[in-house]
Amino acid sequence: EEPVFLRKKITLLRAFSLLIGSMVGSGIFISPKGVLKNSGNVGFSLVVWFACGLLSMFGALSYAELGTRITKSGGHYIYILETLGPLPSFLFLWAEFFAIRPANSAVVSLAFGRYLLEPFFAPCAAPLPAVKLVSLLGYYMVLTLNSWSVTWSARVQTALSVVKLLALGLIIVPGMMLLAQGHTENFQDAFDRQSLVLDKLPLAFYAGMFAYSGWFQTSFVREELIRPERNIPLAVIVSVITVIVGYMLTNISYYTVLGAQDVLASPAVAVSFVQRAFKSLISVLPVLVALSCFGTMNGGIFTFSRTLFVASREGQWPPLFSMIHIRRHTPLPAVMLMFPLVTAMVCIGDIYHLLNFFSFSRWLFIGLATLGLIVHRCRHPELQSPFKVPLFIPVSFTIICLFTVGMSFYSDPVNISIGCTMVLSGFPVYYLVVRRQMSDRCRSLFYYLTHKLQLLLEVVQQEIKTY
Repeated sequence: EEPVFLRKKITLLRAFSLLIGSMVGSGIFISPKGVLKNSGNVGFSLVVWFACGLLSMFGALSYAELGTRITKSGGHYIYILETLGPLPSFLFLWAEFFAIRPANSAVVSLAFGRYLLEPFFAPCAAPLPAVKLVSLLGYYMVLTLNSWSVTWSARVQTALSVVKLLALGLIIVPGMMLLAQGHTENFQDAFDRQSLVLDKLPLAFYAGMFAYSGWFQTSFVREELIRPERNIPLAVIVSVITVIVGYMLTNISYYTVLGAQDVLASPAVAVSFVQRAFKSLISVLPVLVALSCFGTMNGGIFTFSRTLFVASREGQWPPLFSMIHIRRHTPLPAVMLMFPLVTAMVCIGDIYHLLNFFSFSRWLFIGLATLGLIVHRCRHPELQSPFKVPLFIPVSFTIICLFTVGMSFYSDPVNISIGCTMVLSGFPVYYLVVRRQMSDRCRSLFYYLTHKLQLLLEVVQQEIKTY
């Protein structure tokens, strides 16, 4: 009865909510421990948090320019494809599907389960099997929501963005009140050189950048944005500045109330903070944190499904995943594809090992995407972009990303080697499956299975181009 395609439903407010909702999630509530542990002292950990925020702003501005130059959705994938070519883009897609996205989703899901159950078992830690069960239930709820409606996914994201800022406010206010009263004892010898651990510094940056990750989310849904050439830069700049200020004040509050040793000893930093500073909120704040994680899961599924959708449309992924539900107008197959891998990683994974595991691949390809911006500028000097950043911003961001990725081999060789192997395993797949033509028999079987799944899921190809 009407054309089937992804509608432009993301306004400036929804874009801002998507960015805030993706950045402020589990990271600020679990990463302080990782940043402090791998930086060595309170003062240097705060420097790392600010540096991560500044680095995120550089990356966000670079991606904002890419979003005005390249008019397709797909984020990292489409930027690498359009600037560096099909092989690097497929390697990203391979690593993103099998390592980066499921591990990232598992980390956020586990944080959701832990914080939701923590008040019921305090002062003891929640049982791990119960945490994993609740984590999976939360993830499945988000899958269902994104399969059902784009509009409702966006509305939930907007509402949860308000909840996230409220959760940060409940941490910042009591901490700042104590600091104003002169409680500065936890900042004595904040830059103690004896506790500094420079060899673990890349892991501290990974933990901090994980907390800020999400500044690139609008690039995944570029085709669904209203006035993207204006709204992408505006949403990016305002949201990243808001998060930097919020994260710095939140960490100062943590250290004012808890101190370094308590932060390192806590399995859930925000819960320990409330137990010490605001006992009347002991059952409220963990629920707000869990809702923040829920919003991050929602934003992650919303955007990653568009990566698979675009990759399928570009011919590097099975065509079923570029299809849209005939009534819901959602990319249903792409949304549902992550279900088994995330389930497996939640069942077998640990938050901090998963964090190091996927961070290597993620920042390698983000660095390559901003390198692609430099290449695109050199190849197309005649192209007039409506938003342009100084060249030193993408150059600095690319160098820092690739340097951090290289240094991480020394800091955590086991997990980083696994991540590197995962990326390299995409080479034979690309040459044997993507570039090589299938035989007529295999092609007939493939299209037969695709057709049957298409009928089962009630999905069809997009009927008009929106890019």
